[in-house]
Amino acid sequence: MNRKHHHFKGAEVSCCVKYFLFGFNVIFWLLGAAFLAIGLWAWAEKGVLSNLSSITDLGGFDPVWLFIVVGGVMFVLGFAGCIGALRENTLLLKFFSVFLGLIFFLELAAGILAFVFKDWIKDQLNFFINNNIKAYRDDIDLQNLIDFAQGYWSCCGANEPNDWNMNMYFNCTDQNPSRERCGVPFSCCVKDPVVGVINRQCGYDARKNLTMLDQHKSIYTKGCVGQFEKWVQDNLNIVASCFVGIALLQIFGICLAQNLVNDIKAVKANW
Repeated sequence: MNRKHHHFKGAEVSCCVKYFLFGFNVIFWLLGAAFLAIGLWAWAEKGVLSNLSSITDLGGFDPVWLFIVVGGVMFVLGFAGCIGALRENTLLLKFFSVFLGLIFFLELAAGILAFVFKDWIKDQLNFFINNNIKAYRDDIDLQNLIDFAQGYWSCCGANEPNDWNMNMYFNCTDQNPSRERCGVPFSCCVKDPVVGVINRQCGYDARKNLTMLDQHKSIYTKGCVGQFEKWVQDNLNIVASCFVGIALLQIFGICLAQNLVNDIKAVKANW
């Protein structure tokens, strides 16, 4: 009896690791649930059937799907990690660590490929913005995303304000009956720090019979592709730190899960 008792004491599940991993995954799971809830709410608000019909349209990108996919993955992994840690289930813990490791290597591969194929990424970004300019009025979430990007990076269009000619409401053709003809969205307007209220009509006629110098006084004339590149270069340390921080958290989660699996196996071996 004393010998068996000695072996049981020599191999036991670390409560510290178990509950630390549980707490880690509770936060992970709650974040995933929040992302998923936001995505599903936005999807339902726009109408499920109309959204389903646009899935095959690769011309634009719907930000709602980013929330749904990221939230869904985080929710499943967080749930598996929580239950695996609490119930000491090695199968769920292995599922959690393997898929978290797979995500880590996919992120690493994406980072390397992004560095190697910088020019291709730039072309794709240009193509992405131009396609979404065409669909600007078709989706409120897409519209908000473009307005945020143009306002945040002080830019207009992919390469210049005239890129908005690709949109049926803003193009300068004589056949365009829209009041926004030859204009740009309000997010392209140079902000007046004195005026606190946003003037949503400030972009009207902003490109009508005006030189680039005249446009520069009222709207941003730099393209979002170039401004995004500049922002990444200026904030390279912050961007790199964020990626390294996320990677370390993932490695830490994998190590905790593997440590707990080894503890559970050691305890079961002494039964």
